[in-house]
Amino acid sequence: MTKSYEDKAATKNGILRFVFFGIAIILEILFFWIVFYTRLENYLGLITVINRLLALALVVAIYSQYGSPSIKMPWIILMMAVPIVGVSLYLLIGLSGSTGRMRKRYEAIDNIMFRHLPQDPAVISKVSQSYSSCAGICTYIQKESGYPLYRDTLVRYFKDAAEAVESQKRDFLAAKKFIFLEYFLIDDKECWQEIEDILAQKVREGVEVRVIYDDIGSIGYISNYFAQKLRKRGISCRVFNPMGPFLNMFLNNRDHRKITVVDGEIGYTGGYNIANEYVHLSVPHGHWKDTGVRLKGNAVRSMTATFLEMWNAVRADDKDDDGLINKYLPRLDYTAASDCGFVQFYADNPMDKKPVGEDVYMCMASRAQKYLYYITPYLIITDEMSRTLGLAAKRGVDVRIITPGIPDKKIVYMITRSYYSRLVRDGVRIFEYTPGFCHAKMSVSDDIIASCGTINMDYRSLYHHFEDGCLMIASEAVMDIKKDMDETLKVSREVTEDYRSGMAAHMRFGQLILRLLAPLM
Repeated sequence: MTKSYEDKAATKNGILRFVFFGIAIILEILFFWIVFYTRLENYLGLITVINRLLALALVVAIYSQYGSPSIKMPWIILMMAVPIVGVSLYLLIGLSGSTGRMRKRYEAIDNIMFRHLPQDPAVISKVSQSYSSCAGICTYIQKESGYPLYRDTLVRYFKDAAEAVESQKRDFLAAKKFIFLEYFLIDDKECWQEIEDILAQKVREGVEVRVIYDDIGSIGYISNYFAQKLRKRGISCRVFNPMGPFLNMFLNNRDHRKITVVDGEIGYTGGYNIANEYVHLSVPHGHWKDTGVRLKGNAVRSMTATFLEMWNAVRADDKDDDGLINKYLPRLDYTAASDCGFVQFYADNPMDKKPVGEDVYMCMASRAQKYLYYITPYLIITDEMSRTLGLAAKRGVDVRIITPGIPDKKIVYMITRSYYSRLVRDGVRIFEYTPGFCHAKMSVSDDIIASCGTINMDYRSLYHHFEDGCLMIASEAVMDIKKDMDETLKVSREVTEDYRSGMAAHMRFGQLILRLLAPLM
């Protein structure tokens, strides 16, 4: 497909912004380095001692932090080996939600939002009676992240992102009050442009439209004039954590969520962004496998609140939604046509230091009795998760993980494969999706419970990014996900035996280094 002049200009602008940012950061570090050492060259010995003491203090601080040793150890080793580089990198990319100002902003907004999301005790009681093995996960999500469990929400599963996007467009055309979109990546090409035209049409009809996108997620795809273009068409737009030429301790945290809300009644989430490759208009890595879900019912209230959390946190001086929350959180008198089971939308927030996404995946493994399938584009996990998956397999659970057969990032692909050996030795089966790149992030177990959302099985998603997911219990969508997983396994190559014995079972030195550096990426 031929790019227009505007497309090429936007892509070029995004790449130039990224290059400019990189150069600016390097020059900033060099500036401080030169000033520091040229002015204090007579005290290099003392400076070296101070630097090592600083590194030692940081090592002790990191070691004492609450969290996985798998993430702590690479930083500790790096700081002890090369203190200056280690300290600099940790301050630049190692901190997660470290600024008190940002934490307080999110806490203040959440205190407002979650008052509007009460948990109905009868729903928790019902899931405990009917599906006791799942009740603990639901209770954990509600207590730790504040999102309630619902029993009046219908879920439709999409095994292909193109189907989900077409469904979204139909719902946009039917919108009466408001449309909210929050995406990590928006590519200003055909897929998005069709959506944008519909959104502009709805604005002319009096519908309120808001869009949030992540600046780094979209940097190679749109120009820095994209937000201005939307505003000119009447679409409110905000950019999450925009990239600048100066060091930003919050830079490491990205908005990886994918959320659409229509009138507070219909919501979408899943692994797909709004870009051509997700709907097969371009094919950069073979067939692009991605999935999503459509919610209709009161569970959409949780999605709306999550969008409003981000919308009001993007700007520190923002007060535009104070006192208006009920306008966007209607209480729906909705009864699904059939038993829709239990639905619990949830979000993960790096500001609160709670790895909700990882804990949900591990809880799924701990409660599984017969089988447990995962599909993820990246597999870079902590020792705790690896051990939990291995224990499930040793209990006799059929644990399978599907990863891409064609990578989008070769280094990350190499790191992903470095995790196979231990999992395989513990009884986990590994499959690689041969038609292309699988970008879906899902799990399903025992024909009862499933999850679908934005959470990759890697350190970035589990510890640094803003993410979201949808947990489904005894819903028709659970069996739809299981059927799709079975179909995906049929076109995937099992590599389990390749990593159980022979050369593939022993990581080369380069893989060991990459594995060590994985939490730093």
